[in-house]
Amino acid sequence: MTTYGMPYFLEDKTGKLTESDFVDINDRLCLRLRCTAREPTHTAYMIYNVTCASDLLKPLVALDFGPDDTLGTIAFGSGSQMAMKQYLTKLSPLGRLPSSKTRKFIGSDGQEYRWSWRSTKGQEWTCTNSSQYLVAFYTLKLSSEPEYNGSSGCMLTIDEAYPHLVAEMLASLTIMRHIAAHNL
Repeated sequence: MTTYGMPYFLEDKTGKLTESDFVDINDRLCLRLRCTAREPTHTAYMIYNVTCASDLLKPLVALDFGPDDTLGTIAFGSGSQMAMKQYLTKLSPLGRLPSSKTRKFIGSDGQEYRWSWRSTKGQEWTCTNSSQYLVAFYTLKLSSEPEYNGSSGCMLTIDEAYPHLVAEMLASLTIMRHIAAHNL
């Protein structure tokens, strides 16, 4: 991939958990989050890379939530499934009880990453690595911003040094947003 010296600015077209396109404003990448099943026993979502037409039929990630919006399983590509509770584990900030809105996961590169809710001003969600380096963050549209057709005004920003984790960042963020939305 070409290096531009700038992060991936993935515009969240709908801002909805149920489906959206995440389009890099510099046209380097486009990910699609789609609900593929909604039944009483589970709800399934797939994340696709729609940058290249040949990748449209192969999901990068499958998210399968249980009944009543409980956490279910996550699977990357054609790999094995893992329970979301094992994939994203709760953290105990400074001796307190574990928080559902602060969780860590091990990326495919073997490194630890942490998502935190509203830990940094202006960022709804913040993801750092074990060295506290800011890897990704998700921002909401500011109330003072104008409305635009075809855009929610929300943005997932991922440091350009982490293109290998883009699908994992979107998948883990989606789970974190689901946890917050359903008070899990």
